[in-house]
Amino acid sequence: MKKPYSILFEFAKLIILALLIVVPVRYFLFQPFIVRGASMEPSFYEGDYLLIDQLSYYFRDPERGEVVVFRYPEDPARRYIKRVIGLPGEEVVLTEEEIIIENEEGTVVLEEDYIRPSSLSDMSVGLGEEEYFMVGDNRGFSFDSRSWGPVEKEEIVGRVFFQISPLRSTFAQVETPDY
Repeated sequence: MKKPYSILFEFAKLIILALLIVVPVRYFLFQPFIVRGASMEPSFYEGDYLLIDQLSYYFRDPERGEVVVFRYPEDPARRYIKRVIGLPGEEVVLTEEEIIIENEEGTVVLEEDYIRPSSLSDMSVGLGEEEYFMVGDNRGFSFDSRSWGPVEKEEIVGRVFFQISPLRSTFAQVETPDY
């Protein structure tokens, strides 16, 4: 029969081992995020549980169409979720009906079949070297770069790579649309 201190010692080792595995994964690789609000509907709904990949952007830059979590530029303690529309060095032109991207390779009109039609406000924004233009999928109800401007790369926490939605029975990897 094991002595009580032996059982306690084994339990302490198990807890320490679990912490050595969970803490680095949670703080350096993957982070949970719960969707609040309707700005990303129909892609993500209030209460959806998402896993954020914090590691990818150490090795590559964000790509157009990826959904990312970032620190809100006017209050870095808050986290927002939006889709990357404009990349560094591009000109983002919004008309009432469409989003046009102008870059070195030419002009791209974004075809976004996954988004409900909504009217946009007319504007044009030139992006700097480390700036990204973020827009919510629910364009009529999204507080995004149209209101507070571009997001610096250093403010991006990571990309959404997995979605768990108990109300819609969704348990899936998040795909980036082709533009």
